[in-house]
Amino acid sequence: MSNEKTTAIALITGASRGIGKSTALALAARGVDVIVTYVSAEKEATDVVQAIRGTGRKAVALRLDLTQVGTFDAFVADVKRQLSSVWSRDTFDFLVNNGGSGGFSAFSETSEAAFDTLVDVHFKGPFFLTQKLLPVLADGGRIVNVSTGLTRYAVSGVAVYSAVKSALEVLTRALALELGPRRINVNAVAPGGIATDFGGGLMRDEQFQKVVAGETPLGRVGEPEDVADVIASLLSKDTRWITGQRVEVTGGYRL
Repeated sequence: MSNEKTTAIALITGASRGIGKSTALALAARGVDVIVTYVSAEKEATDVVQAIRGTGRKAVALRLDLTQVGTFDAFVADVKRQLSSVWSRDTFDFLVNNGGSGGFSAFSETSEAAFDTLVDVHFKGPFFLTQKLLPVLADGGRIVNVSTGLTRYAVSGVAVYSAVKSALEVLTRALALELGPRRINVNAVAPGGIATDFGGGLMRDEQFQKVVAGETPLGRVGEPEDVADVIASLLSKDTRWITGQRVEVTGGYRL
């Protein structure tokens, strides 16, 4: 199999909607091919693939449940098959650990099951998925982990979510150090309030948007494209000397 690289390939988890979808489209617009993953929204993921193909880029959609670490070997095998059949390659270039789920509950009311789910989705899953994908990630590649502005400022009801995202940011620095010899840059992007359906679509509520905008120097809530463009920048050659960093994308919320 030829390992000659012509077009960069990105693998984006949770790319059927929100920030993941916008990132996939932003990268396609910049000439990058995309492997999209989804958990249950197969139609939405297929729509994203079709939109990418409409730009002239290649794309495929694969199912991935970040809470099921035992399925990761099969997923990686599927990635390898797609790389071979679609791209005649055995590596990809960019990994964006974006997949996630919301969870809102007071600390005193958080169940063990809810705790475990958030840890699995936002830390254990990305940890072991990245580990499994490392042999397939090209030297000189990039990893972007999607964190949250909530690791800097406190909001009631998201103690576990904020804590596991903090762990992901620490992991980002550790990976930047350990993968440096392979020239793999690893960074984290920390979005603030973004108008998506994440967490039940709270940020789409007009009254809540006004509250957030009132505490944001730039005077509005974020859009998925605001984050997607930053991720795309971190995957470009323009940011080749940046690694191990947390880049906040909040419009200056609660400075």
